[in-house]
Amino acid sequence: MSIILDTGPLVALLNRRDTYHHWAVEQWSSARPPLLTCEAVIAEACFLVRTFPGGQAAVLGLVERGVVEMPFLLADQAHHVARLLKKYRNVPMSLADGCLVHMAKQHANSVILTLDSDFAIYRRNGREIVPLLTPGQVPGHRRAVAVHVTQDPPERPA
Repeated sequence: MSIILDTGPLVALLNRRDTYHHWAVEQWSSARPPLLTCEAVIAEACFLVRTFPGGQAAVLGLVERGVVEMPFLLADQAHHVARLLKKYRNVPMSLADGCLVHMAKQHANSVILTLDSDFAIYRRNGREIVPLLTPGQVPGHRRAVAVHVTQDPPERPA
């Protein structure tokens, strides 16, 4: 199973004062590298740890060492991500979240490692619950959340 990494667990790993630091350390220690993510997550993480001594270097070091990989190219998937951002504009969905949800579609046997409760709302492949690994949750645990989302925009002709 692939693990798709969101910003929260990455920042929590690096910030010993973070409420979820111990949980993040446990997840990272049991994860089999590489963890998959997108450049938007790395950008968010670098911004959030910019005041930590060595924070940005630590984030980029994980990429350099191959612990975290970024197989997702926004330029190739922008149309799909834009559709997700439009569909979930009332949540709202961030660019990073849109990329990760689409990555979860591309990597069918994956789970998103996140602290963000909005992922319980998002769906891949239209109506499929996105598998999550969150604090207090067992991998693969599914819960239903009722929310209003806008209708998908029409398919773009090939």
